[in-house]
Amino acid sequence: MAGSFSQTIILGNVGKDPDIRTTQSGMKIANLTVATSETWNDKQTGERKEKTEWHRVTCMNEPLTTNVIERFVRKGSKVQIVGQNQTRKWTDQSGVERYTTEIMIGRFNGGITLCGDRQDSSNQSNGYGQQDRQQNTSRQNSGGWDKPSDNDLDDEIPF
Repeated sequence: MAGSFSQTIILGNVGKDPDIRTTQSGMKIANLTVATSETWNDKQTGERKEKTEWHRVTCMNEPLTTNVIERFVRKGSKVQIVGQNQTRKWTDQSGVERYTTEIMIGRFNGGITLCGDRQDSSNQSNGYGQQDRQQNTSRQNSGGWDKPSDNDLDDEIPF
Protein backbone atom coordinates (compact mmCIF):
# COMPACT_ATOMS: atom_id res chain seq x y z
CA MET A 1 0.00 0.00 0.00
CA ALA A 2 1.72 3.15 -1.16
CA GLY A 3 1.51 6.31 0.89
CA SER A 4 0.68 4.75 4.24
CA PHE A 5 1.95 6.23 7.47
CA SER A 6 2.00 5.18 11.12
CA GLN A 7 2.71 7.51 14.02
CA THR A 8 1.96 7.32 17.75
CA ILE A 9 2.04 10.37 20.01
CA ILE A 10 1.63 10.18 23.78
CA LEU A 11 2.03 12.71 26.58
CA GLY A 12 2.57 11.26 30.02
CA ASN A 13 4.82 10.65 33.01
CA VAL A 14 7.82 8.34 33.12
CA GLY A 15 7.15 5.42 35.50
CA LYS A 16 10.74 4.64 36.52
CA ASP A 17 14.24 5.77 35.60
CA PRO A 18 15.07 4.79 32.00
CA ASP A 19 17.02 1.60 31.43
CA ILE A 20 20.04 2.42 29.22
CA ARG A 21 21.71 -0.57 27.57
CA THR A 22 24.67 -0.83 25.25
CA THR A 23 24.62 -3.28 22.34
CA GLN A 24 27.62 -5.38 21.36
CA SER A 25 28.36 -2.86 18.64
CA GLY A 26 28.47 -0.06 21.25
CA MET A 27 25.15 1.61 20.41
CA LYS A 28 23.10 2.89 23.39
CA ILE A 29 19.42 1.98 23.54
CA ALA A 30 16.93 3.38 26.07
CA ASN A 31 13.88 1.55 27.42
CA LEU A 32 11.31 3.38 29.50
CA THR A 33 7.69 3.15 30.56
CA VAL A 34 5.30 6.08 30.27
CA ALA A 35 1.91 6.35 31.97
CA THR A 36 -0.98 8.20 30.37
CA SER A 37 -4.15 8.83 32.37
CA GLU A 38 -7.65 9.99 31.73
CA THR A 39 -10.13 11.09 34.37
CA TRP A 40 -13.88 11.50 34.28
CA ASN A 41 -16.90 11.75 36.54
CA ASP A 42 -19.13 8.67 36.67
CA LYS A 43 -22.59 9.76 35.47
CA GLN A 44 -24.47 7.48 37.85
CA THR A 45 -22.49 7.97 41.08
CA GLY A 46 -20.80 11.32 40.42
CA GLU A 47 -17.58 9.69 41.61
CA ARG A 48 -14.29 10.79 40.06
CA LYS A 49 -12.73 7.90 38.09
CA GLU A 50 -9.28 7.50 36.60
CA LYS A 51 -7.82 5.06 34.10
CA THR A 52 -4.06 4.76 33.62
CA GLU A 53 -2.48 3.10 30.60
CA TRP A 54 1.19 2.06 30.61
CA HIS A 55 3.27 2.28 27.43
CA ARG A 56 6.63 0.68 26.75
CA VAL A 57 8.99 2.93 24.81
CA THR A 58 12.24 1.90 23.12
CA CYS A 59 14.61 4.54 21.73
CA MET A 60 17.04 3.31 19.07
CA ASN A 61 18.27 6.85 18.34
CA GLU A 62 21.67 6.97 20.05
CA PRO A 63 22.13 10.78 20.09
CA LEU A 64 18.67 11.15 21.61
CA THR A 65 19.44 8.42 24.15
CA THR A 66 22.79 9.87 25.26
CA ASN A 67 22.04 13.61 25.00
CA VAL A 68 18.47 13.72 26.33
CA ILE A 69 17.15 10.54 27.90
CA GLU A 70 20.28 9.53 29.80
CA ARG A 71 20.94 13.07 31.06
CA PHE A 72 17.49 14.49 31.80
CA VAL A 73 14.71 11.89 31.90
CA ARG A 74 13.92 10.49 35.36
CA LYS A 75 11.02 8.84 37.11
CA GLY A 76 8.12 11.31 37.14
CA SER A 77 9.36 13.39 34.18
CA LYS A 78 6.57 14.61 31.92
CA VAL A 79 7.44 13.73 28.31
CA GLN A 80 5.90 13.70 24.88
CA ILE A 81 6.85 10.65 22.84
CA VAL A 82 6.54 10.48 19.06
CA GLY A 83 7.21 7.12 17.45
CA GLN A 84 5.64 4.10 15.81
CA ASN A 85 3.73 1.23 17.40
CA GLN A 86 5.62 -1.98 16.87
CA THR A 87 4.69 -5.50 17.97
CA ARG A 88 7.48 -8.02 18.53
CA LYS A 89 7.14 -11.77 18.89
CA TRP A 90 9.51 -13.52 21.30
CA THR A 91 9.82 -16.81 23.16
CA ASP A 92 10.06 -16.84 26.95
CA GLN A 93 12.23 -19.21 29.01
CA SER A 94 9.55 -21.91 29.11
CA GLY A 95 9.22 -21.92 25.30
CA VAL A 96 5.92 -20.01 25.12
CA GLU A 97 5.60 -17.46 22.31
CA ARG A 98 4.81 -13.99 23.62
CA TYR A 99 4.01 -10.65 22.00
CA THR A 100 5.08 -7.19 23.14
CA THR A 101 3.78 -3.93 21.71
CA GLU A 102 5.92 -0.85 22.21
CA ILE A 103 6.41 2.63 20.85
CA MET A 104 9.63 2.63 18.86
CA ILE A 105 11.67 5.80 18.42
CA GLY A 106 13.81 4.91 15.43
CA ARG A 107 17.15 6.20 14.26
CA PHE A 108 15.60 8.60 11.77
CA ASN A 109 12.02 9.10 12.94
CA GLY A 110 10.29 9.97 16.17
CA GLY A 111 11.48 11.88 19.19
CA ILE A 112 11.02 12.83 22.80
CA THR A 113 10.17 16.24 24.21
CA LEU A 114 10.63 17.15 27.87
CA CYS A 115 7.47 18.92 29.00
CA GLY A 116 8.09 19.69 32.65
CA ASP A 117 9.31 23.00 34.09
CA ARG A 118 12.97 23.47 34.87
CA GLN A 119 12.23 23.51 38.59
CA ASP A 120 10.69 20.03 38.31
CA SER A 121 14.13 18.51 37.81
CA SER A 122 15.79 16.90 40.80
CA ASN A 123 18.99 18.89 40.26
CA GLN A 124 18.28 22.40 41.58
CA SER A 125 21.92 23.46 41.27
CA ASN A 126 21.57 24.13 37.56
CA GLY A 127 21.12 27.87 38.07
CA TYR A 128 17.34 27.80 37.83
CA GLY A 129 16.46 27.90 41.50
CA GLN A 130 14.18 30.01 43.65
CA GLN A 131 14.77 33.26 41.75
CA ASP A 132 13.61 31.74 38.46
CA ARG A 133 10.48 30.34 40.14
CA GLN A 134 9.66 33.81 41.50
CA GLN A 135 10.07 35.37 38.05
CA ASN A 136 7.81 32.72 36.51
CA THR A 137 5.19 33.31 39.21
CA SER A 138 5.28 37.07 38.67
CA ARG A 139 4.86 36.56 34.90
CA GLN A 140 1.91 34.25 35.49
CA ASN A 141 0.25 36.71 37.87
CA SER A 142 0.76 39.70 35.58
CA GLY A 143 -2.49 39.01 33.74
CA GLY A 144 -1.04 38.25 30.33
CA TRP A 145 -0.23 40.33 27.29
CA ASP A 146 -3.74 41.70 26.78
CA LYS A 147 -4.41 42.88 30.35
CA PRO A 148 -4.40 46.69 30.60
CA SER A 149 -1.29 47.86 32.40
CA ASP A 150 -0.81 50.83 34.71
CA ASN A 151 1.88 52.46 32.59
CA ASP A 152 0.57 54.96 30.05
CA LEU A 153 2.06 53.88 26.72
CA ASP A 154 0.85 55.16 23.40
CA ASP A 155 -1.06 52.67 21.32
CA GLU A 156 0.50 53.89 18.09
CA ILE A 157 1.39 50.87 16.01
CA PRO A 158 3.70 51.72 13.08
CA PHE A 159 1.91 49.52 10.52
